[in-house]
Amino acid sequence: MSSLPSPALAYRLEAARAVVHDAARLAMSMRPPPGGPQGELKSAQDWLTETDGAVEAFIAQRMQALFPEDGFQGEEGGLTRTGSLRWVVDPIDGTSNYARGRCRWCVSLGLMDGDEPVAGVIDAPALGEVYTALRGYGAFLNGKPIKASPIKDPARSMIEMGWSGRVPKSVFMEKMDAIMELGTMPRSGGCGALALADVASGRLDGYIEIVINLWDVAAALPLLAEAGAVVSPFLRDGGLTGGATIMAANPHIGPVLAKAVSIPLE
Repeated sequence: MSSLPSPALAYRLEAARAVVHDAARLAMSMRPPPGGPQGELKSAQDWLTETDGAVEAFIAQRMQALFPEDGFQGEEGGLTRTGSLRWVVDPIDGTSNYARGRCRWCVSLGLMDGDEPVAGVIDAPALGEVYTALRGYGAFLNGKPIKASPIKDPARSMIEMGWSGRVPKSVFMEKMDAIMELGTMPRSGGCGALALADVASGRLDGYIEIVINLWDVAAALPLLAEAGAVVSPFLRDGGLTGGATIMAANPHIGPVLAKAVSIPLE
């Protein structure tokens, strides 16, 4: 890792961390109490809350004021500004959890330099956790360095798979069965950005989602790269413009998992 990151990118990361912190506080203030979901369904189990729009608008306005030359893309508003550097936000990742007053959700803001993810902030305020990464300068959880897990034996590993109504049940069950055949402990937590962050921090040994979007992963991709995880070519295989498959894992489990679920790492 370089000890001297680009001043422009380092400044943007610090600014993004402050903006996302404030956005996360806004989300916490609007957080529904535990109970039945509060929001509306966009599609099967795909929730939208008032908070999604409020948080995205807050971040969009703050980043435009700070960096008017940068592009901006959000889950709710799409691509609203263009620039060689582009911010990509998921205002609430894990909305199904958020809408029920659960804790596993986050505000995710990534920075793209052209087609390359270079920095990211993932703030999970209900968990008291903030992930940050800058390409070439490390990945951190609450300011402490993180790295992918050292687990090598699939029978000792923990793998998460994201569920989506856009994926046929047969495909989901096929992949989940392959995971279980390895002897791993399967999980599904309802928040792709945090699952990828868990791979980066070593809390998970792998994560798979068959259809996921750029705003879900933009902040996590620098984390994974800096933490030494292996990742399937999500961006190359359609993730820049639409939903695509992602698999991230520690470098020991990655090849075994890739073979088992037929998701190549290259």
